[in-house]
Amino acid sequence: MKRNGQKYRLLRKREASVFGFDDNGDIVERYDGIDAGKASPLVTAYIGDAYYHLFVRKRMLSYEQSRVEILHGFCARIVSAPWQARAYERIEGSLTDEERDLFRRGRNAHSHAPRAATFKEYHMSTGFESVLGTLYLTGRLQRLDEICEASFQAVVHDMMSEEK
Repeated sequence: MKRNGQKYRLLRKREASVFGFDDNGDIVERYDGIDAGKASPLVTAYIGDAYYHLFVRKRMLSYEQSRVEILHGFCARIVSAPWQARAYERIEGSLTDEERDLFRRGRNAHSHAPRAATFKEYHMSTGFESVLGTLYLTGRLQRLDEICEASFQAVVHDMMSEEK
C-alpha cells in the first residue's frame, strides 16, 4: 500500500508540473505546435484512439439513432484492442510504406499491460492508433478517414459474420 501512495504522490507532482502561469495568472503554453514526427508513438496513439472512437461513434449514427445502449455496445467492441488488431490485419495491404513504419513504431513502443486483450492484440492496436494519430496531427484527414472507413467496414463485416 505504501508503494501505491508513493506512486500517487509522484503522479500528482508530475501533473502539477504540466501547467505554468505567467505574471498575469494566464496559463503559459510550453509548445508552439506539435511535431508528429518527434512525438512519442504512445502520444500519437493517444490521439489516434480518441479520433477512432469519435469516428466510430459518428459512423454508427448511420445505422442507429435512438438506442444508446446499442450504439455504446457496438462502439465499445469496434474500438477494442482485439478488433483494432483485426482491422489492421485486414487493411495492412492498402497502407503505404510510411504508414506501415508508423504502425511498427507504435506497436513496438513500451506500454502498460493489456486488460482485455492479448499482448499481441494490445500492441497491434497501439500501432494502429499511432498511424491514425500521426495522420491526424499532420493534417492528412482525407487519408485518415479512408483508413478509418476501411477499418470500420472490415470490422463490422467480421463481427456480423461471427454472429451468424
